[in-house]
Amino acid sequence: MLILAIVQGIAEFLPISSSGHLVIVGALLGGSDETATVEIILHAGTLASILVVYWQRIFALLRADRRVIPLLIVGTLPAAVLGLTIKSQAEWLLSNPLLAGCMLLVTGGLLLMLKWLPEGTGEYQQMRLWEALLVGCFQAFALLPGISRSGSTIVGARLLGMGRTDAVTFSFLLAIPAILGASVLAVRDLVQEEVASQATAVLALGAVVSFVVGIGALRWLIRWAREGRLYWFAAWCIPVGLLVIAMYFAGKLS
Repeated sequence: MLILAIVQGIAEFLPISSSGHLVIVGALLGGSDETATVEIILHAGTLASILVVYWQRIFALLRADRRVIPLLIVGTLPAAVLGLTIKSQAEWLLSNPLLAGCMLLVTGGLLLMLKWLPEGTGEYQQMRLWEALLVGCFQAFALLPGISRSGSTIVGARLLGMGRTDAVTFSFLLAIPAILGASVLAVRDLVQEEVASQATAVLALGAVVSFVVGIGALRWLIRWAREGRLYWFAAWCIPVGLLVIAMYFAGKLS
């Protein structure tokens, strides 16, 4: 579980896809028997990381920037609708290592786009509803394992002319309801499965690990975004994607 917690903490924020890496690591470990309990804990840890790093922005939303709240609601709708659809109709997609490998190549391509996109000047507070919905569609695309949520939403915001820092800020403000929603679904699954497995101490340690690692990864992402270096992560996504595909067809991944 600690391995998964570290992977979650790093990949949830860096544009390399946490879901894709969890699927791949789970396959390498011979198939994951982790329950929804672990999913809840890991998401709670990374959600807490966002709240710590962006607490000032969050308080501003409740005071002066209330106009952003409807933007976050609209931006969350595509992922909510698509997420519920996949969960009820095609949940097998979410644990397919071959799909994760292929989508890592797509994530690499998206990140390379950042190298050539012109620097925008738009601010997330000035977004229109249809623009928030468009960024939300990029977030919904990231439900597929291997597509980075942070990478795809940052690319979507940059395509709309948003500045680097504002694109990252809106991406992670948008992550709060998305991660919270995923945690709620995991709680529902936990209740339905009536799981009572891991010791409380182990679960708490997993939360702390994903929280601490998540803070470091998020601050790293913010710094590199300001410096225009996010496309460097394509150098990780593309080779890993190709390696996963090769391992799958060689029978090394189930």
